[in-house]
Amino acid sequence: MINFASDNASGAHARVLEALTRANGGCARAYGDDACTAAADAAFARLFGDDIAVFYVINGTGANVLGLKSLVRSYHAVICSEMGHINVDEPGAPEAAIGCKLLTVASANGKITPEQVLPLLAAQGVVHHSQPKVISITQATEFGEAYTPDEVRALAELAHANGMYLHMDGARLANAVAYLGCDVNAVTRDAGVDVLSFGGTKNGMLFGEAVVFFNASAYSDIHEAFPYLRKQNLQLLSKMRFVSCQFETMLEDGFWLQSAAHANAMADRLARGLAAIDGVSVVNRVEANEIFAAMPPAMIEALQEQFYFYVWDAVRHEVRLVCSFDTTEAEVDALVAAARQLA
Repeated sequence: MINFASDNASGAHARVLEALTRANGGCARAYGDDACTAAADAAFARLFGDDIAVFYVINGTGANVLGLKSLVRSYHAVICSEMGHINVDEPGAPEAAIGCKLLTVASANGKITPEQVLPLLAAQGVVHHSQPKVISITQATEFGEAYTPDEVRALAELAHANGMYLHMDGARLANAVAYLGCDVNAVTRDAGVDVLSFGGTKNGMLFGEAVVFFNASAYSDIHEAFPYLRKQNLQLLSKMRFVSCQFETMLEDGFWLQSAAHANAMADRLARGLAAIDGVSVVNRVEANEIFAAMPPAMIEALQEQFYFYVWDAVRHEVRLVCSFDTTEAEVDALVAAARQLA
């Protein structure tokens, strides 16, 4: 089976495996007090600047939940898209682990706007309602589209003007930045993001994500509590070097963006190929590494005999196809050719 189901289904990049092999030599202090973690911290500082705090965790749900948990109390609410990963694909983890409520905004492409968020802020100060405290966005969205720096900044300004924070789920941040062609700070730190889940697993790492706090000196009470939250919530790795060494090598020489740019290019190639086939329509703007396409049910069934992918919406006969760092032109062309033959 050729993988178009998820960038989580791909293996790890050879460069990452080499870093893990190097880190595996000898012993090292546990829980992050090691040379690999110090080197990864320095790499993040070079990327984002000095006034940050970085913490490494096991997976994306852990990064999102702990990033949000550090910002809220149980009577607070987090505003997000109705298709946001924290709302749809982390089965109640934010509510269970944080104890707060998610307030969702309807969205066709995963993006939310200040105009959509503003009515929900009427609950502020009303003792009978959960208090909105965080706006959480996904970059790139679950529908494969990227927030521009101006779109992020507008949400951050609304949040900060109302005593709230802006959280970014950046599981596919690399793909969004590669598409936008901007500096990563333009769409995160400089745009007003307070806490970022920095993705690694979907971009060629074996496992691991990072939680990044911006303006750390201003939020010292928040990020100084994070190590205890991380331990309490089962996300502190004893052999931390095996996550941090991966980030060190991914951030070296812009490799994290090169890997994502390749996945994006394969997605663009696939989208253009499918769009030229009778009976197939690409229904999203392909701005990252995900394609959403509507096609006849018989075609879907036949293609799934050779290619691994998911049906996104059975009613609309819509599938999701994801390209990865290791997707090849030959694999893309094979899927397009098979679809064309079936059409």
